[in-house]
Amino acid sequence: MKQNDLLKRIFHFGVDCLKFTRSLPKYPEFNVIRIQLCKSGTSIGANYEEAQAGSSRADFKNKVRISLREARESNYWLRILKELEISSPELDRLLQESKKNKNILGTILNKTQI
Repeated sequence: MKQNDLLKRIFHFGVDCLKFTRSLPKYPEFNVIRIQLCKSGTSIGANYEEAQAGSSRADFKNKVRISLREARESNYWLRILKELEISSPELDRLLQESKKNKNILGTILNKTQI
């Protein structure tokens, strides 16, 4: 996968998370999940975007590490929704995409030499 493809992929993941949260029930407990998923889902791309202009390999690696942490958090909130029996093909798609994002970012992190 080319780096540019990953930028697009995680950008669209963030947008899709924002759109998906609109469909969540309006109960108070879902407000926490809605906010956290919006933050973590969009932060993946924001940090990876920053990594592209890293001042050093160590800076690049640190920003990718932050992106990976945010990807893991997004996956966590999506799994919570699944456990709360939110049934949606979009939720299933986002869960799969979040797993792929974690794997890709983890691979980049492991292959980046300092």
